[in-house]
Order: sequence, then structure tokens, then C-alpha cells
Amino acid sequence: MPTFSKILIANRGEIACRIQRTAQALGYRTVAVYSDADADALHVQMADEAVHIGPAAVQLSYLNIPAILDAAHKTGADAVHPGYGFLSENPDFARACQHAGLTFIGPSAEAIELMGSKRLSKLAMLEAGVPCIAGYQGADQDDATLQRHAERIGYPLMIKASAGGGGRGMRLVHQQDQLLAQLRTARSEALNAFGSAELILEQALIEPRHVEIQVFGDRHGQLIYLGERDCSVQRRHQKIIEEAPCPVMTLDLRQAMGEAALKAGRAVNYVGAGTVEFLLDRDGRFYFLEMNTRLQVEHPVTELITGLDLVAWQLQVAAGQPLPLTQADVTLTGHAMEVRLYAEDPAQGFLPQTGDVLRWQPAAAVRVDHGVLEGQRIGPFYDAMLGKIIAHGATREEARRKLLRAVQDTLLLGVTSNQRLLAEVLEHPDFVRGDFSTGFIPRYFNAIAPYPATDEQLAVAAALFYQHIAARHRPGLSGWCNNASAARSYRLLVNDKVQGISVSVSADNALCINGIDIRPLGLDDRHFTLVIDGIRRRLAYHLDGSRLWLPGLTVVDVTQQVAQRQDDAGSGTLKAPMDGAIVDVCVGVGDRVRKGQLLLVLEAMKMEHPLKAGVEGVVKGIQVMTGDQVRNRQILLEIE
Repeated sequence: MPTFSKILIANRGEIACRIQRTAQALGYRTVAVYSDADADALHVQMADEAVHIGPAAVQLSYLNIPAILDAAHKTGADAVHPGYGFLSENPDFARACQHAGLTFIGPSAEAIELMGSKRLSKLAMLEAGVPCIAGYQGADQDDATLQRHAERIGYPLMIKASAGGGGRGMRLVHQQDQLLAQLRTARSEALNAFGSAELILEQALIEPRHVEIQVFGDRHGQLIYLGERDCSVQRRHQKIIEEAPCPVMTLDLRQAMGEAALKAGRAVNYVGAGTVEFLLDRDGRFYFLEMNTRLQVEHPVTELITGLDLVAWQLQVAAGQPLPLTQADVTLTGHAMEVRLYAEDPAQGFLPQTGDVLRWQPAAAVRVDHGVLEGQRIGPFYDAMLGKIIAHGATREEARRKLLRAVQDTLLLGVTSNQRLLAEVLEHPDFVRGDFSTGFIPRYFNAIAPYPATDEQLAVAAALFYQHIAARHRPGLSGWCNNASAARSYRLLVNDKVQGISVSVSADNALCINGIDIRPLGLDDRHFTLVIDGIRRRLAYHLDGSRLWLPGLTVVDVTQQVAQRQDDAGSGTLKAPMDGAIVDVCVGVGDRVRKGQLLLVLEAMKMEHPLKAGVEGVVKGIQVMTGDQVRNRQILLEIE
């Protein structure tokens, strides 16, 4: 039987922290690996030992197999847990660990290789009798072949990267004239993310549910399933809300999907934690989507309804122990729901965001899996997910209500996130009813505008700016003036719009701000306690000079600045919407371009983002070239 005592976690962020919690609780020593960008990360601080493995770029660090194996050798680690993402579904890594004498905490390299290819796995599932959707999964990958099969399948259809998941290398094509451009983008994204440009085509089911079955196998021939998860609420084909059980599941359907998942697992003699994903239509028909040969991001909802620790099971199975339960022993209790907190801007098409975490305080009374520390830099190199908030209740409604409060109570300042969108989804009437599909976000949240500042938020912002100015003039005191004074005017910049604010002070230190009464009660450098229109509140904030962060809002005091004309969106100056790397320059100096034409392709947080012309004209200058790392708002190209 394989035995081990020290586990190297070949990953980072919240999953590395999550694995360490269970491993350390079970008495194992843990080793973290880290890149230049993660030298002070939480997963490094939690570990018993940590080894630097390279620069920030994933190819030179977290995908660097020799560096990871060398770290295991240096520290005496005798097992490796890959987490998810990075090398978790890389059969060469699994083989390399085995050849190095390390226990790989996962399935066999052969299972990873087969199920890691959407093309090969679909062929295997068809042979095993698992229901599959119509498509093309052949070896010929030239454009002419793919075009011919696209016509046979019909539109709309999905292009998918054969070697990957997470929405990367995936494109929905509605009509024939879109196909070639989408093939190019999907190939490029797949090659950058997974090292393989191989694609498959599938008939697109319109607004199905995305339902997956958690399976678990041991080295003694046992394979069971642990219920299902509904992962239908997605943006850009990436999940943002998951729950278990599925709201429309029946006992018969669960058994049918579970048995189909077991057929998939048995076809590859599966060992360890795995997930078989299906698309479920409104008539109860389901079709194989893919199998993930690793722990899933959304595994906590299964843990909460089964009462099991799936990471502990992974370690037991890797050590040669049998599964602790049989299929008949599996019970599902209550309902669990999870949201993924991403550093992204829903108002900019969910573009990933970078920045410094100025304030971070997870909600209480629920489970929060994260790898976030105050003061850390969220850069462009890795996935945009910061963490997961998970709640359990006796009923679906109880779980939803608890999760909504936890999302609202989570404090994150300094980095734009999808936090407010998550709360709005949890409150949406269709979601409350459980009536949704993979088309839910595109249907109801397709055109998301920046959230405007409320009058109350502006009043609080002005009060905070006023307090800090007063404190500088009266050091050692509360900072509030003790005498009535003339009104003070502010110009506050919010969402590129300047707002005029007037603050007047009464003799008893009450403030009147644009008709809203505020009475300050206390202030430190983290919280502002006040009574606003008769209601007492304690608000978190962060102030750095003229820039103020409140929950869901950033305000800049431009009162002393000379008014400047904002950059015109149609000026012809193209700026980077985020930190990232230029992966394609599609035009040259002197080229005439039309409005909407593709100019550059920016890669950030493992996704490609096309940058297009805002005006018609001639390319006057290009300030970047392929491979350049760029910063948010950096000028990239100019059109005259």
C-alpha cells in the first residue's frame, strides 16, 4: 500500500489553502510552491514549508513540472496534490510524479489523458453507452473539415477546446459567416491555456441546465456517486453559482444520471474524485458534456449536503484505503449553495480586474474558501476567482437566504468584483423559484451598466472627506468642527461623472449634505460610525488621499483639481482595459480601419479579450508588440 506523510500542493490560492486545512488536520505535513507574484500569499503562509518555483508567468512556475518535482525532492515530500487547474489534468505530470517515486493524489495518467480530451472522451462515452449530443470529434482539424461538419450539425453550434474547460477555447456560433473567426480565436485560446489547439464541434442546446454528478472510486474496484450539482448560472461559459441538489431533480432522474456517470467512470477504471458533467433539457433528457478528472471548484456544496470531506477521501484513496461508504450509505441532507467571487467588472463584459486588496473581511456564519490577504496584489497572471462563499440550509430557500446575507456582508475594497451582481442574481425571482438555465445570465444580466452612486453613498463620502480635512486642522480632537460654519462644496468623481456636493455643519456638529442629515459618532481608519436620517450605522471604508473606497463604490475628490475634459471614447486612442499581455497585433501603422474592427488581442487571467476600433480612420501609431505586458489604461494604439 502506498503511504506518505508530507504532501506538496502543486497549486495556489484558495484551493491550495483548502487542501492544506484537511491535510494538516489529518496529521500530514504540507509544502507550498509559489511564484514571484505569490511570495507572501496565504497558501504560502499556511504551509509547513514553501519553495519558490519561478517567475509570475504560469509557464515558468505553476506549469513548470521540473521545478515542482525539484521542490518535492528538496523538502522530502512523498505525495503531490494537484488541486484543480494548472497541472491537475496533465497526464505527463501524473506520470512524472510516479516516475519520481511520488504518490499522485488523483486518478491514473491513462484516465486523465482519455477524459482530458473532449474528442477522445466523447468517442469512449459513445462506446460505453453514455448519452451524447450530436457533434464532430474527429482527428482532422483543418478549417475545411470543420466547416463541412458544422454544416452537417447545423447552427447554432459550440466550438470547444478538446483539451480544456472553464470556458476557455469555447465559442457559440450562431451562423456560418462567424465560424472561421471563432475557430481562430478558440484555437489560439486553447493553445495558450492548455497547450493544444485541438477542437470539437457540438450541436448547441439552447438554454439547458448544466448538471454534474460527483463520482468517487478507490483502488479496490468500488465506484459510487454522491448526488448532483446544478451549475447552470454561468457567464462566458464559466460557472458563478452552484447548488446541490439540482432544483428540478427527481429520484428517477438522479438514479439515471448517476448510473450514466458510473458507466463513464468504469470505462476508464476511475480512481479518486471525478465529475461527470451533463446537459439536461426541459424534457428530462440528458447528454454527456465532459468528465473532469480532479476535484471541482464547486465540491463544497456536495460536502455540505453529504457531510463528507472529499479532500480527506482523496488522501485515503491515494493511500490505498477503500472508500468509507457504499452507494447505499450515501444520504443527502438539506440544500447547499455556493457563489464564486471574481475580480471582474460585470459592467465591462466581465473583464478581469487587477488591483490591491485594501480591505478583506469574509462573512461570518457560512463557509468561505479563499486565499486572500489584505494588502496583496491581484495581478493579471492567474484566474480571476478570489474565493467561494458557501451556505447550507434545511431547505433551498434557507440556503439561499443565508448565502445572500453572506454575500452582502463580505467586505472587499480596492478591487472591482462581481459581488453586487451575485447578490442581484440570488434575489432574482426566477432564481428564487429555481427556474433558470445556462441562458439565465445572458437573458437577465446581458447589458449591465455601472452601478450609480446613491444620494446616501455620496453624502457618506462627502462626510468622510470633510472629517479628514477637519482632523488635519484640529489634531488630537475628533475632527469635527465645534461651531457652525459656512457650507463647503465638493466635486466628487464617481464612474467618470463629477457630482457636486454641499456640506453644512450645525452648531451641534450635525451635518447636512445635499438634504441628508448625518451625525458622526466615531471614526477610525477602518470604520465610520454615524446616524444617518435617524438610523445608526457602522460602515467600512478605506481612504488614501483623495481616493475613497466604500463597499461597491470608489469616489475621488477632485474639488481642488482643474476641470479636465474626459477622454472621448471616440478619440481614436485605444487603452488597455486591464493588466495583461498582447497576444496579437492585427493591424499596422498606416492601415485604414473601420469602427468595430479588431485591432489587438489582449490575454489576461487565462482569457483572450478582443480590442476593437472605436472610430474609423488611419492607424497613426502602435505602442506595443506581440508579447508585451501592459498595464491598465496604458495607451496601446492611436487612430487618426
